[in-house]
Amino acid sequence: MRIDKFLWFVRLAKSRSTAQAMAERGIMRLNGRRVERAHSPVRVGDLLTLAQEDRIRVVRVLRLPDRRGSATEAQSCYEELQLGP
Repeated sequence: MRIDKFLWFVRLAKSRSTAQAMAERGIMRLNGRRVERAHSPVRVGDLLTLAQEDRIRVVRVLRLPDRRGSATEAQSCYEELQLGP
């Protein structure tokens, strides 16, 4: 699944165009590598690091969603990891 579509489906981006802009600005990493294209593929088990507003979010992909569902459904697709101690 494309990274922009994944971010929008799991509600880490408000719109797909916002997700595309995030990818093209290079403000995220996928498995430690900088993402610069919205069509970069995301797979189950991938580690995604995002700079959002005043914090860094690190999430592990647990499953790929079929659609943009409810917030509860979206949160079941990833696991938020803690940074630091």
